[in-house]
Amino acid sequence: MTTRPRVVITRKIPAACEEEAGRLFDAVINRDDTPLSTAELQDALRQADGLLPTVTDKVTAEVLSAEPLRARIIANFGVGFNNIDVNTAGARGLTVTNTPDVLTDDTADIAVTLLLTVARRAVEGDRHVRNRQWTGWRPTHMLGAKVSGKTLGLIGFGRIARAVARRAHHGFGMRVIFHDPFPPRPEDARALGAEPRDNIEAVLREADFVSLHCPATPETRHLIDSARLGQMQRHAFLINTARGDVVDEAALVAALKAGTIAGAGLDVFEKEPAVTPDLLAMENVVLLPHLGSATMETRVAMGMRAIENLKLFFAGQPVRDRVV
Repeated sequence: MTTRPRVVITRKIPAACEEEAGRLFDAVINRDDTPLSTAELQDALRQADGLLPTVTDKVTAEVLSAEPLRARIIANFGVGFNNIDVNTAGARGLTVTNTPDVLTDDTADIAVTLLLTVARRAVEGDRHVRNRQWTGWRPTHMLGAKVSGKTLGLIGFGRIARAVARRAHHGFGMRVIFHDPFPPRPEDARALGAEPRDNIEAVLREADFVSLHCPATPETRHLIDSARLGQMQRHAFLINTARGDVVDEAALVAALKAGTIAGAGLDVFEKEPAVTPDLLAMENVVLLPHLGSATMETRVAMGMRAIENLKLFFAGQPVRDRVV
């Protein structure tokens, strides 16, 4: 019999992380790499000392009602933790951790990728060439929107938003404005060429590109709705690498159809992995399958960060990234 803590890992994770988890714990890995059901997640909480889920695993109040509850920690593989009912977890005495910091640069890169791709019609152009529709260069063919020197509006100004601001301001000479209910020190904003605004609407009215960088909470659900989309300029683009339910997807579709905004770049979706069908047919929308942190280096770092939190917890030491 092993005396090592048992940890259920809900999906396949990078091999280096699986090896480290196997070295430290009695690790039970979901080799099928298919989402666990509510009943299977409940079984994991009954049979293991810790759970290592991903941001797509819905650890709901129903899941957390499992009896008898053996698990004592949920180490989420991801910086976001809106997939976990943290209030219920806390009430049941569970520690919850996440993996911040390590995915900042990759997610910022994807935000800039979406911004450039939708503005310059790159995906549309790729399809155009592959479908053998291109007949040669001409002065008015597939004109997009210039990025350099334009105004970027950031909703939220945390780690990822600041990394985007740095790329936009220093790399493309963009003017950066932002709104955050917990703004940084003025000197920190100035170092990134970023100017605060008093409210979201002020950012929306002024920006040529709006990039979302706020957490998914009950307060931010549908933060970008029809009224706020209506505040944006008709030539502006919406970029979302935060969480899907920050945007009212039906309202976004309506705004795109009406020409209220020029286009959108989305890495996350309201009912992920389902995507509103109308978005799939729109040429002025770039859609990515939640690639924000999808580099080998970062996914390994995320896994190791989750494992570090588990290791510290089982050693009776303070965890590094405690949420609850």
